[in-house]
Amino acid sequence: MSNPEIGAFLQSGHLRTNYHDVGDGPPVLLLHGSGPGVSAWANWRLPIERLRDRFRLLAPDLAGFGYTQVPTGTAYDRGLWLGQIVDVLDALGIERVHVVGNSFGGSMALALAIHHPQRVNRLVLMGSVGVPFDLTPGLDAVWGYQPSMESMGRLMRETFAYDPSLVTDDLVRMRFLASTREGVQEAFASMFPAPRQRWVDAMAHPEADIRGISAPTLLVHGRDDVVIPVSTTLTLLSWIENAQAHIFGRCGHWTQIEHTDEFCDLVATFLAR
Repeated sequence: MSNPEIGAFLQSGHLRTNYHDVGDGPPVLLLHGSGPGVSAWANWRLPIERLRDRFRLLAPDLAGFGYTQVPTGTAYDRGLWLGQIVDVLDALGIERVHVVGNSFGGSMALALAIHHPQRVNRLVLMGSVGVPFDLTPGLDAVWGYQPSMESMGRLMRETFAYDPSLVTDDLVRMRFLASTREGVQEAFASMFPAPRQRWVDAMAHPEADIRGISAPTLLVHGRDDVVIPVSTTLTLLSWIENAQAHIFGRCGHWTQIEHTDEFCDLVATFLAR
């Protein structure tokens, strides 16, 4: 049985990136978050199914996540991930792209818009990192994850989701097993060791750089998000001139999973303008 988390591989600099290339239409780059056991497919599988008839959806596993192959001794930082994103676009021959970034992926979407503005058409940021905020207990728990079924279940039901009934035992087991594949936890633990406020700060961009973004921007957030505070979206709304925001009530950090249809309709309408 094939593994749906594995799409195709391409050489991106010194990395061998696992990515998904699905659908037809204007290209949209999907950048995933930084939860334990995450992959592009785990993060975006539901939007991919709903949007594939309207867009060409490109979802890479960023270095240290999913099935992308990384040389031993690689140091993980924003420069590495941004270089990988640009290399992936270059390898696919894509000059300009819409970008959708989730949480950690939001900071990388901002990085692309800041440092390579000519590559970005429209920008969607969902529960985004990238501006200063005080480390939340929820994010501290996510980045400090130590593998166990109990820890994964607690994270998924009490931290990520507003409605814990969305999280099945099978989903917990799948993400737990993903987090314990060979080398995965070692890479994850090396990215955001305690004290973790410094990594929030490292993923933030200077205010002047964010204010310089000209791409039309849609900001999306769950009102009840305990991982990334809604204040980050309000800050981005005040700093990006051509921006709009949509806040979902009864929603935690998983807007694309907890409100899939509404999220996809919102994004599709915005990107089609």
